[in-house]
Amino acid sequence: MRVDHVGYAAGPEGLQGTARRLAALLGVRVVDGGPHPRFGTRNVVLPLSEGAYVEVVEVLDHPVAEKAVFGQAVRSRSEAGGGWFTWAVTVDDLDAYERRLGERAEEGARRRPDGVELRWRQIGAPGLREDPQLPLLIEWDGPLTQHPSAIALAGGTRLAGLTIAGDPAHVRRWMGLTPEYVSGRIAFEWLDADSPGQPGLRSVTFETPRGAVRI
Repeated sequence: MRVDHVGYAAGPEGLQGTARRLAALLGVRVVDGGPHPRFGTRNVVLPLSEGAYVEVVEVLDHPVAEKAVFGQAVRSRSEAGGGWFTWAVTVDDLDAYERRLGERAEEGARRRPDGVELRWRQIGAPGLREDPQLPLLIEWDGPLTQHPSAIALAGGTRLAGLTIAGDPAHVRRWMGLTPEYVSGRIAFEWLDADSPGQPGLRSVTFETPRGAVRI
């Protein structure tokens, strides 16, 4: 289990403008990720080292976006000015989480501009609206060479920390982790869920060749 990516909803400058602004802050490249047909969204990827990435997302003007929880969450965050709206964790056996949580996994797919189709399954989309402190749980289908982080520069910018408004004990229980579990790769800072501002992911810290950057 590891943090796979963090999701950022496009702001008033649009998908490409938002992605370019974040990429400039982090010193990384902008890669067109293609549309999510089942979610009614389109994304741009900012690859990071150590197997993670930033996903910048905009909602499409399409009926499916009104029905898909993921599309609804992106629209809501973009209409509020844009910003972080989710974090995602990869797991090895999503079927086990389906049984334990009683939640059916969604199928996800998107075709990159180079024609490669990425496929995955995920659990947790309802939490984007009902309990946004919880991450998406993802199981990728395909070789690691197709992972969105695969083209990141070795030793480049990496994901270093997450600040989340929520209850860490609740999140650990939902993820099936022990009460004393602590991530060895990423620093977590927890804010009171009742603190002013959006619940869920508040800010993300990155280690770049130029020093730490917090967004």
